[in-house]
Amino acid sequence: MKRSLMTALCCLLPLGYWVNAQSGISAELKTEYIPGSNYIRPEDSVKTNSKSDFKRVDLNLSIPLSVQKDSNGKVKAWSMLLSGSYARMTHRNYETRLFPNEMLNAQVGIQHVRPLGKKWSMMMTASVGVYTDMEKINFDDVLGQGGILFIRHFSPNLALGGGPVLTTAFGVPMILPWIYFDWKTNGKIKFNINFPEGMEAGYQFTDKFALKAVVNLNGMSVERNKDGKSMLLGYQQIIAGLRPEIQLSDRLSLRLTGGTTLIRSFSENDRKIKSIFRDKKMDDPRFSTTFYAAVALRWNL
Repeated sequence: MKRSLMTALCCLLPLGYWVNAQSGISAELKTEYIPGSNYIRPEDSVKTNSKSDFKRVDLNLSIPLSVQKDSNGKVKAWSMLLSGSYARMTHRNYETRLFPNEMLNAQVGIQHVRPLGKKWSMMMTASVGVYTDMEKINFDDVLGQGGILFIRHFSPNLALGGGPVLTTAFGVPMILPWIYFDWKTNGKIKFNINFPEGMEAGYQFTDKFALKAVVNLNGMSVERNKDGKSMLLGYQQIIAGLRPEIQLSDRLSLRLTGGTTLIRSFSENDRKIKSIFRDKKMDDPRFSTTFYAAVALRWNL
């Protein structure tokens, strides 16, 4: 996958966050921390003495507007989606400023889930949000997106779906593919794949405690002005680690993640469709591998 396409994918990640219909308000508050790691120059892949850390707070909220069940117990629902991510980076020993100090992604959207017969279901989403580096917020920072996903349920533990997503991440409306794959096992051993969010495998020791090995893809996108031109800057990270999950109550759970960053990089493109298919002459700016930690609190009301 080209880096420019991954930049757009980072804009689209929140669309797939709440795939399953919820009968009540669902939310997650998450904090992440990555200590300073060395900047690797793209022109010669040299690890420099420049360092950047990464601190982020995420809040995702799903509010049901209408929930109905058919005669087979399948859910048809409308929900409002609210999400926000604020990241702050500290940069040390750079001769010139390369990356933003702050990034904000905030959006509001609507989601509709309904069954299509016994084996199929459909999800539609539409959202609009602000993707900014906090320096100058204007209409260029506003990005819209929407998509429709058709999901085939092979069994209660296996589902595969796909569909188109319409996004304005590149300045003009364009269509990107959206893929959903969810697989989990029965019993104590759990294995789940949810593209593009990631995958996890673990063991359920008790009803209130599970330990999982996880690999997750995440990122942020911001619009910023460079030499009078509107550019789209994408931040991508892939992490791997262990995640204890503790069920604090029937409605509240705690997730702790500790591990390492496999990939942490930036990519920048002008907001033109041809940028997706253009091969770059050098690698994107990236950072050396380092420690990763996150704490997340989930609740269902």
